[in-house]
Amino acid sequence: MSGRVAGKSALITGAAGGLGQAMAWMLAREGARVAVTDMNLGGATALADAINAEHPGSAFAFTHDVTDEAQWASVIEHAAAAMGGLSILINNAGIGGELTWVEQDTIENWRRVQAVNVESIMLGCKHAMPHLRASGAGSSGNISSGAGLAPAPGRGAIHAPKAAVWMYTKTIALEAAKAGWNVRCNSVHPVFIKTPILDPFVAMAGGDEGLAHEKLARGIPLKRIGEPDDVAYCVLYLASDESKFVTGAEFKIDGGMLAQ
Repeated sequence: MSGRVAGKSALITGAAGGLGQAMAWMLAREGARVAVTDMNLGGATALADAINAEHPGSAFAFTHDVTDEAQWASVIEHAAAAMGGLSILINNAGIGGELTWVEQDTIENWRRVQAVNVESIMLGCKHAMPHLRASGAGSSGNISSGAGLAPAPGRGAIHAPKAAVWMYTKTIALEAAKAGWNVRCNSVHPVFIKTPILDPFVAMAGGDEGLAHEKLARGIPLKRIGEPDDVAYCVLYLASDESKFVTGAEFKIDGGMLAQ
């Protein structure tokens, strides 16, 4: 099957690398126009240039601090103007935060993670919604984490916002459905994926990436960690009309880890 999102237009945050980059390539190769945003404008521009070399005129890059509401409003308007509309929003930008137990946590760490991992989702949905509604068949995919569905000690500042994304997504899905808008909203929950977010685990393994990945895989029933495209294929499905009857759902990309 090809052209699964042909004619659609997507905005992807945190797209200069990792999961966002894989999502942008996946959607572009399946026919969508993509606006890639990141605080790292150089990385976003390099990605857009690479996509345009393969799919001319299909990618646009924007600098974007997802915690800044004024930037959200500006980026959404400019992206929609460049692409001729906006039908897909992928709230992908996120940070890991510090691993710390409650007595050692700081309000600065808590607020920083909340701002990037939760408040940005609200701002994205708020400012994209008029465009998603106008598209006639809009879809928002909010990237949460397996951490939003299962607790772990020493990770409160990380797990709590990811759980908030999970529940907020369901709220937006029900609001849109009750209002009669053809806009769907779903959350995606990856666990260990081969991206720079695993760097702290590599550091704990003395810089040995293979050893770090091997240790992480021990807790996964499929005995391996994921690839960025494993998440990107899920996002592609949610962005396409194949998922037109799917909203308010959560998708675990975890090798069976959360089934235990």
